[in-house]
Amino acid sequence: MGSIAVSHLAWQLPGGDELFRDIGFRVGNGDRVALVGANGVGKSTLLKLITGDLEPSEGTISVDGQLGVMHQLVGTADHPATTVRELLVSIAPVRLRAAAARLLDAEARLADDPMDYADTLAAWGDAGGYDLEVTWNECVTRALGESFDGVANRPLRTFSGGEQKRLALECLLRSEFDVLVLDEPDNFLDVPAKRWLEEQLNATRKTVLYISHDRELLAATATKIVTVEAWGAWTHGGSFTAYGDAKVRHDEQREQDRALYDAERQRLSDYVKRAKISEAFAPKLKAAETKLRHFVEKNERPPDVRDQRIDVRLRGARTGKRAVICEQLEIDGLTDPFDLELWYGERVAVLGGNGVGKSHFLRLVNGTPVGHHGVCRLGAGVVPGLFHQTHEHPEWLGRTLVEILYGHDVVLGPAMGMLRRYELHGCAEQTFETLSGGQQARFQILLLELSGATLLLLDEPTDNLDLVSAEALEAGLAQFDGTVIAVTHDRWFLRGFDRYVVFGDDCTVSDHTELPTLWH
Repeated sequence: MGSIAVSHLAWQLPGGDELFRDIGFRVGNGDRVALVGANGVGKSTLLKLITGDLEPSEGTISVDGQLGVMHQLVGTADHPATTVRELLVSIAPVRLRAAAARLLDAEARLADDPMDYADTLAAWGDAGGYDLEVTWNECVTRALGESFDGVANRPLRTFSGGEQKRLALECLLRSEFDVLVLDEPDNFLDVPAKRWLEEQLNATRKTVLYISHDRELLAATATKIVTVEAWGAWTHGGSFTAYGDAKVRHDEQREQDRALYDAERQRLSDYVKRAKISEAFAPKLKAAETKLRHFVEKNERPPDVRDQRIDVRLRGARTGKRAVICEQLEIDGLTDPFDLELWYGERVAVLGGNGVGKSHFLRLVNGTPVGHHGVCRLGAGVVPGLFHQTHEHPEWLGRTLVEILYGHDVVLGPAMGMLRRYELHGCAEQTFETLSGGQQARFQILLLELSGATLLLLDEPTDNLDLVSAEALEAGLAQFDGTVIAVTHDRWFLRGFDRYVVFGDDCTVSDHTELPTLWH
């Protein structure tokens, strides 16, 4: 049995500004509830409040059952774990994490205190450590195709982000936890792994609360959708396929409630004004003021929530007929030699499992040094612009968005206009690294506008984008005058492409005009 209840939750940023307030929802036993909302509204912060990593400014949180957590950092260089063992320990039950820490300390002092090591080893077994290692071995074999003993001390960086995330999910879904809280569990997973995740979520008896921007995953797995807004949250008690209509009805009802509130308050205020200036109404002044006061005290005005509007203006320009030419191109250690010609105006999706060379290919086309043999060159007039999947821009660290734009010859006035089109004007004085993943993604797309690129090289561009932003990007790409090459595992996003280049696990690279069955 497991459940989560959140009531009147609020959170203030370290500077004192309120990120959100009056958040309330319930995740019942066995529910699979998806949290959605605009980038930067506080979804990941909300999960941290639920898991106890942060303390709320106001409100209460109740969790019934053992809680297992997968943070967003899994699969990135920022995750605190550095080895496979450390990753698995970090997502184990609390008593086992403590026992593992004592065992590691005792191992370091084995030569000086062998008896303590023996006692600690026994305590590890008593806590269920050996049973856990059996589960770990099964999960490592499923996710990585190797034994736990063989990879326990291997650095996580030697595995792809998708492999790391698959491993964490294997362990959590087979754990003793009653409730799972998962922050973007689908990021870095390829399409077969996403289908596996859908099957696992639908089959599990655990209670699951998760954040995702993958519209196919939401449609396939969510039993409820909780939308987080700055001034509250509302729940759609059905599947994602009906969410769009439900949101329209919710927004219309809120507008109607706000209009009724404003009309009634205005009526009572006008009555008080008349009582103050008219002798005929004077005896009723006190009663009128009391009515107005009671109305304000007992009724809260529905908040003004402006719809998110993202305006992507990717321009591009006409180039030569051939945009990219590859002749007997071999990416060292990843592909066999292959030939490929991509043409002006095409929308090309690059598909394949994790670690097969897709991102290497984009970087190579962009002109970044990548070990290879053969030819990879651009056509006449082609200017590449690269979107990094992991938002790796060390040159932006410590710099505000306005400062970064100034470095692109954009002065303050126009900079604020550009940021407003991407719903980033409120972050103008924030440094890049303090933005949410989705805000960083939107800012990267804005800089692609400024780059003059005629060839867009997009590495998982929708991974961190909220639903509105993903749709805005799709609209922007539709009017872009140029060529688009995108590495993606987003099946909804894939609907907008007309050519598919597949990097196979066997080092082959194949070209298709229809989406291969495996990627549907």
